[in-house]
Amino acid sequence: MMIWPAVIARRRMVAVGNLFAWGWNIKGQLGNGTTVDRHIPTPIGTETWSAIAGGHCHSLGIRTDRRLFAWGWNGSGELGDGTNTQRLTPTPIGTETWSAIAAGVNYSLGIRTDGRLFAWGWNGSGQLGDGTNTQRLTPTPIGTETWSAIKGGNNHSLGIRTDGRLFAWGWNGSGQLGDGTNTQRLTPTPIGTETWSAIAAGESHSLGIRTDGRLFAWGMNIEGQVGDGTTTDRHIPTPIGTETWSTIAAGLYYSLGIRTNGRLFAWGANGRGQLGDGTTVSRHTPTLIGTETWNAIAGGDSHSLGIRTNGRLFAWGRNVNGQLGDGTTTQRLTPTPIGAKTWQTIACGLDHSLGLLT
Repeated sequence: MMIWPAVIARRRMVAVGNLFAWGWNIKGQLGNGTTVDRHIPTPIGTETWSAIAGGHCHSLGIRTDRRLFAWGWNGSGELGDGTNTQRLTPTPIGTETWSAIAAGVNYSLGIRTDGRLFAWGWNGSGQLGDGTNTQRLTPTPIGTETWSAIKGGNNHSLGIRTDGRLFAWGWNGSGQLGDGTNTQRLTPTPIGTETWSAIAAGESHSLGIRTDGRLFAWGMNIEGQVGDGTTTDRHIPTPIGTETWSTIAAGLYYSLGIRTNGRLFAWGANGRGQLGDGTTVSRHTPTLIGTETWNAIAGGDSHSLGIRTNGRLFAWGRNVNGQLGDGTTTQRLTPTPIGAKTWQTIACGLDHSLGLLT
């Protein structure tokens, strides 16, 4: 089975917009009531939304009333509706209100508006963080702390508590938790004593921006996705250069970042052009992509999305299922404009994409 990390990327404002989806739809992960692929951004209902996340073959969304919805594949309970039934349209999950969501391969994470963390779906590696390896079909509370950010990878999870401290849990075979070991963790485990402002989880690697703006990376590095100039796995957060960064995203075996000056960089695997530098050559250090400035980025299995500071959407990389949204199935090696609308939030699943219009 192909695996990829779920990533959500958004601008530094509260998103409120209409939902669009495109790309692979074999399990209804687009949410338009069908299982037909879409090659251009396709509207999903008429509601407005504040957050989105894409999983392997499932999707999550928070409407502007803070209600949680999920759709797509549900074989491991990753939708959270208490069943294993696939859903082809956004389906309400409980009656609580939520502030943040993240999707792993076959599992989901959410922060309620009271700051409490919940998790559900597949749990074979302890990626839910509830101290077990038991699959959960509904949102399950994880501890009693409050949290500000979460990210889900293949089988590992990252979270930032409201005190800024970083925690990680789940599979750790490549050091992707960052605790200096290869030991699986079944509950959120503290990583160092620093404070952090942003995190991203790839297939088996992790990224973080400390509150001083410095970039760190750790975990699997076979394609240079850590960005330290080597292909050596790192088991603790490793500094990447001395620049300051505002936004990060992790794809399957690659990474994306926006520096505080708005410039886009990419590194790691590039066999499908997912870095956007016009080649299919892997890069072991952050590599500048063009000269434009950007607000948001997202990475999937082998395709990437970005929103420039003018609100325009661009996509690049693998496109076999139309996940770039340019109306074709042609691979693109550089950022390619997608329509003329302006966007504020984007997310990538395996081979599908989600976005909120401004």
